[in-house]
Amino acid sequence: MSLISASLARVKPSPTIAISSKAKELAAAGRDIIALSAGEPDFDTPKNIRDAAKMAIDAGKTRYTAPDGIPELKQAICDKFQRENGLSYIPAQVTVSTGGKQVLYNAFMATLDAGDEVVIPAPYWVSYPDMALLAGGTPVIVECPMESGFKLTPKALEAAITPKTKWLIFNSPSNPTGAGYSRQELKALTDVLIRHPQVHIMTDDMYEHLSYKGFTFCTPAEVEPGLYNRTLTCNGVSKAYAMTGWRIGYAAGPEALIAAMRKVQSQSTSCPCSVSQWAAIEALNGPQDYIHNSLEVFQRRRDMVVEMLNDCPGITCPTPDGAFYVYPSIQGCIGKTSAAGTKITDDEVFATALLEETGVAVVFGAAFGLSPNFRVSYAEADDVLREACLRIKRFCDALN
Repeated sequence: MSLISASLARVKPSPTIAISSKAKELAAAGRDIIALSAGEPDFDTPKNIRDAAKMAIDAGKTRYTAPDGIPELKQAICDKFQRENGLSYIPAQVTVSTGGKQVLYNAFMATLDAGDEVVIPAPYWVSYPDMALLAGGTPVIVECPMESGFKLTPKALEAAITPKTKWLIFNSPSNPTGAGYSRQELKALTDVLIRHPQVHIMTDDMYEHLSYKGFTFCTPAEVEPGLYNRTLTCNGVSKAYAMTGWRIGYAAGPEALIAAMRKVQSQSTSCPCSVSQWAAIEALNGPQDYIHNSLEVFQRRRDMVVEMLNDCPGITCPTPDGAFYVYPSIQGCIGKTSAAGTKITDDEVFATALLEETGVAVVFGAAFGLSPNFRVSYAEADDVLREACLRIKRFCDALN
């Protein structure tokens, strides 16, 4: 009898965490490392949010709460959905978890049985397929190449749906590509979903507020009200408000689904951190200036990184609509040899050689389900990004 479960044996460790950890180890050993592998804003959490947390501590709001969130935070989430997305929910339709990842995991654990399929457009966030596998489901990966803007097409979605399909997971703007779906593009997808009533939609809207000029964010239940009762709209405060370590994610959807997710959470982590919940209320209800200011910084960084990477021989870097990632292709580097003698056979070899030879840590595209690419997070200071891009260019210049 094996100690480790068969379910866990189907799951891989997170590649992004593994690469970030490797970069930290090398830096601790004295290497000059620039880590562009983690999806984390480099700004401090806004002061008004930090002050709200301190006030909560001083007021003694440090005890257990209801398993999936305090009423005040649930109401703030309802207000946010109404104000920003035109979606009406009541607190009984809202769940709060320890980060956005737990929201998705709870939903899969509450709904997936053996044989249930989850349609996942690729490139995807690294955790989507493994969470589905751990919950007993079957990921159905649909490749969305650079030629389609890294976006799922109605034809590809229709082809992926079977009688066993239970979920489509939808992420816009996307991690890892930054690709965002226009209202027209999203409506074409929701038209397909309307024809398949067994399919539920899980939206990962974590990068909603990181949407750049020329792109307007929208979410499926907003675009197609007919999908309201089949949609779990997921979001959180980590990216928009630089609150990654506070660990607060949330979602709204059908009451029966939310109740099932609450049951899962009550038997796993139970309530999210009480202090973080009060901080999240201030994030949602308080001044929103931080979002506008940080977006300007990220857009400037995006433009610089895209320009510099496109100046690297063998690399093609599309301009993303949102988030803080680029997902360049290294097709022109495949088959060449690095200055240290490494033959570039795929994007994992490219990323490994780049780290070893230049000290720049990126995440290889195979981790996200689409090669030959790599992901760069530009949530770093301008001078750090500039130096990283110069190192990548020198690496590419030396390929032969």
